[in-house]
Amino acid sequence: MPLVRVVVSALCAALFGLLTWQVVTGGPLRALDERAGRSVFRPGDWVLAAERAADLGNTQVALPVLGAAVCFSLWRGVRGGRDGVRRWWLPSLLATLAMAAVPAIVVPLKIWIGRPGPLGPAEDYGWYPSGHAATAAVAYGTAALLLTPALRRALARRLLAAATVLLNLAVGTGLVLRAYHWPLDVVASWLLFGALLCALAGPVGSPVRGPAPRPPTRRSRGRSGPSL
Repeated sequence: MPLVRVVVSALCAALFGLLTWQVVTGGPLRALDERAGRSVFRPGDWVLAAERAADLGNTQVALPVLGAAVCFSLWRGVRGGRDGVRRWWLPSLLATLAMAAVPAIVVPLKIWIGRPGPLGPAEDYGWYPSGHAATAAVAYGTAALLLTPALRRALARRLLAAATVLLNLAVGTGLVLRAYHWPLDVVASWLLFGALLCALAGPVGSPVRGPAPRPPTRRSRGRSGPSL
């Protein structure tokens, strides 16, 4: 993995650890976070729009998007596999495993930390980190990584990346405005699974290349010359 992605992943993991420590110990960042969350929750005409934005983090919405990207990647891989492309199935497998890791990581953290939400505590688990934000980040993020190798123009790849970021910002904003989560619940999910996406950017977002062509043998070079 390139050094830049290693540094970014390590930074995201470190910031997630800092936020988690503040939330668990009731530090000043947690108090500031809860004041900010209460200040932005105002019922009004925008409630329906915020609700729809938050719903984009539901598994019923995000998983079909990822599933379509996985199917497209597999279809391209099968076509390329006929030309000797190696491990064409690997990006789709890694994207699927990343999505499966979301509940395996988020649910134990919610139970262990047990943070109450803006509308009160849950019965069996807490609200930190946000499962909806994590689902959106991994589903839409890995879908974008799977689609990137099919885009030849740099502008198209940038637009896809920008759309993915804006989509996740909409989900996070909707979750906070509807008082489903505190702001740090959302940011923590972005940091935690942003580190995962950064690590997957290489094996999932890069085209899978076929075997290098073999150099011609001495015998084949001799036969390739013009016949007299």
